[in-house]
Amino acid sequence: MEAIPQKRNRLTLYILIAMAAGLCLGYILNLHFAGTDTVARDKALDYFSLLADIFLRLIKMIVAPLVFTTLVVGVARQGNIKAVGRIGGKTMLWFIGGSFVSLFLGMVLVNFFQPGAAMHLPVPVEAANTTQASLSLRDFITHIFPTSLMDAMAKNEILQVVVFSLFFGVATAALGEKTEVVIRALDAIAHVILKMTGYIMNFAPVAVFGALTVVIAKQGLGILSTYSLFIGEFYIGLLILLAILLLATYLFIKKRVFSLLRHIKEPAIIAFSTNSSEAAFPKLMVELERFGCDEKVVSFVLPLGYSFNLAGSMMYMTFASLFIAQSYGIHLDVGTQVSMLLVLMLTSKGIAGVPRASLVVVAGTLATFHIPEAGLALLLGIDPLLDMGRASMNVIGNSVATAVVSHMEEARAK
Repeated sequence: MEAIPQKRNRLTLYILIAMAAGLCLGYILNLHFAGTDTVARDKALDYFSLLADIFLRLIKMIVAPLVFTTLVVGVARQGNIKAVGRIGGKTMLWFIGGSFVSLFLGMVLVNFFQPGAAMHLPVPVEAANTTQASLSLRDFITHIFPTSLMDAMAKNEILQVVVFSLFFGVATAALGEKTEVVIRALDAIAHVILKMTGYIMNFAPVAVFGALTVVIAKQGLGILSTYSLFIGEFYIGLLILLAILLLATYLFIKKRVFSLLRHIKEPAIIAFSTNSSEAAFPKLMVELERFGCDEKVVSFVLPLGYSFNLAGSMMYMTFASLFIAQSYGIHLDVGTQVSMLLVLMLTSKGIAGVPRASLVVVAGTLATFHIPEAGLALLLGIDPLLDMGRASMNVIGNSVATAVVSHMEEARAK
């Protein structure tokens, strides 16, 4: 278990080094191009933009097949939810409610703080050419349903891929043992794609270097204040989310919530320091059982939560997606933002436990709502700092879910 956090820490170190190098070179180029023709400047910076563009294309390459395989497997395996009875129902109800609260809180806060409003970035030419006019309600509803899975994947229409995956997953579950070979095959394919995701993420430092060089060369060091605000506002959001989760937990287990916090303190710190909620998993299982959670509940709820209930990652997805839209001056009305929230509710399930999965899910969401995917590069440099808070909150979210479900089962048994 130790090799994975160490590898991620090395990647984080490389990203921070690339970030520092990009800041320095970007500042030098900003001074060099001051007062010169912007066309000549942009042409010279194209070579640095290429580094981030290649990385983003690789990310987009895996989004649709990853969503399809993981969502089908997740839905098909939840088809056995009747076999696990009421525990499964209570668990999924809590997960769905928690995910909605996390996503909705991110949407509210990013609209309140407006962290991207100060960026004033021009919309890339290719994105401007593909941006569509606002759809009517009828057009939006019909657009959700694909005429072809292959066409949806080719165009990265993630919402259409989700709809097909849901139907496919439900049908697979309904056929029972006959389709076990299909589930195993898709699960194997999903793991192959996840391995590819790990390889692709190794190029993140190069993308960070290129993206930050371009941003600083064009905008100057003043843009760093926007990043500071974004990080600070996101962590304020995590604290608010923490308060909401603890309040909801208090309604069930009362003052025992303080004992729960003492037990999960160490796993939360492990997740924060390693940028990995998975690194805290073994210790978290032990501490929850010491707290008094039923062993059977822990072994069922906690693993399921690592795919379906990552509260910190959920909040980040709406926060980041709308931040990028604000950075390009793209206004999204309330209806569109709610649609985005619902899309994220679906696309995030099953792949939330993947390292840097939030970036993959955000990339697919940006494409769905015609927001320039290039904006994802804005977050690459600071993502390790954000990931620390996300990982720690993910541990806390799964801990309170396990404690509540265990308490409900104990209360029923009495």
